[in-house]
Amino acid sequence: MAVKTSTEETTRASTGISGLDDILGGGLTKHRVYLVEGTPGTGKTTLSLQFLLEGIRRGETGLYITLSETAEELTAVAATHGWSLEPLSLFELVNQGDLDPEREQTILHPSEVELGETTREVMKRVEELRPSRIVFDSLSEMRLLAQNPLRYRRQILALKQFFASRDCTVLMLDDRTSDPNDLQLHSIAHGVISLEQAARDFGAERRRLRVVKMRGIKFRGGYHDFILDRGGLSVFPRLVASEHGAEFSPQAMTTGNKGLDQLLGGGLTPGTNTLLIGPSGVGKTTTAIFCIRTALDRGAKATYFWFDEGISTLLLRSKALGMDLTPYIEHGDLDIQQIDPAELSPGEFTSRARVAVEQGGSSYVCIDSLNAYLQAMPGEHYLLLQMHELLNYLNQSGITTMLILGQHGLVGDMRTDIDLSYLSDTILLFRFFEAKATVRAAISVVKSRTSYHERSIREFNLGDNGLEVGEPLRDFDGVLSGLPSYKGDANLLVPSPNARPAE
Repeated sequence: MAVKTSTEETTRASTGISGLDDILGGGLTKHRVYLVEGTPGTGKTTLSLQFLLEGIRRGETGLYITLSETAEELTAVAATHGWSLEPLSLFELVNQGDLDPEREQTILHPSEVELGETTREVMKRVEELRPSRIVFDSLSEMRLLAQNPLRYRRQILALKQFFASRDCTVLMLDDRTSDPNDLQLHSIAHGVISLEQAARDFGAERRRLRVVKMRGIKFRGGYHDFILDRGGLSVFPRLVASEHGAEFSPQAMTTGNKGLDQLLGGGLTPGTNTLLIGPSGVGKTTTAIFCIRTALDRGAKATYFWFDEGISTLLLRSKALGMDLTPYIEHGDLDIQQIDPAELSPGEFTSRARVAVEQGGSSYVCIDSLNAYLQAMPGEHYLLLQMHELLNYLNQSGITTMLILGQHGLVGDMRTDIDLSYLSDTILLFRFFEAKATVRAAISVVKSRTSYHERSIREFNLGDNGLEVGEPLRDFDGVLSGLPSYKGDANLLVPSPNARPAE
């Protein structure tokens, strides 16, 4: 987003939610009336309280006008987030007697001549406090009291005019209990923010928001994931890769293994992503760890997103192969994050990757594995497009990215549930093959957009010495099929007696 000038900052009101402010390009335009709509449970009350408390932090007064909840209930909601509402003014607009259906309700008349007692109290309170920020909760009760659409629209228009004339920035909450095709509130409000939540077949419900309209400012459209947790709403703006970029050197960096460097045409290039693809147990994760450890020894920082078994298993297996990661973690150069995709939205995962790069300073990022990320969220839409945007962002930021993708089967016809080959700059292919009554592994590079890579197939082995890449398997035909024919007398790599199972 563009940097805001001092003039723009003085005309904007921060919502108190950094992600939402980012979507809005700096916050809400001051002295306007906004509609925040969403079904019960989406987080409207929490958002509005954050908005008011942010105003208090900035030295502004805030007023919460409620028709649907008592002051005691609001205080209890705030307490669950660790907030105190003492600096705010809470005003309960109606009492139980006012809700008597036998009584005619005239909350506001357009001419402001015939005002009900309740409305006069509200206007009196606003005049006394002169609040800079107001939350009106909620319009569904107003709709019931108005009794017909015409009076309801006139009342909303009158409220809008009254609040605007007092230099107030107002959030009006609506629980969307009216006809979904009734968009008159959208036409009246200066801006509309819509909150949604959806239950999945497995895992936590997903929440997202969309800025439906916002007059006079440029905002980031589309849906944005958010979570509602202790401390309030955390919004994760939809990633737009074209908004980001950094200058970096495209010089290829060694993987730490001469044979693997030769296969790759010099090593791993910053600003590219490498897909490690092959059957389970062939050595994909260990290869990624080996390359990352080499980068850490050069002084780089790395983040490893781990979707599979526990981190302790990964650390034990790496240490057994002579790659102890604990010192790098303790020093703060390596961050391994255990990810539970059933509890994590795609937007939150993308946000974690951005934080790792922009705040953590990581120049290496590994996602292990894409199978778990993509298959554990079958209810999510357009995951591949979101992954495409994330990879573009990492590439433009000069990050060296490694992606792990498992294939079905061990030998013969190998298949994957997803095709990410078109997203990858480099593809490192792993295969098992049989030779001399022994199951062995082969490695090859089948694609590279940045270098003239070697097209040979080399033997691959893991042991106490870490990663071993042998000479090209020139005397074998059909290695990639898993059932090669031998036509020579070339020596193969000798497995280490203490070799551990690969992943």
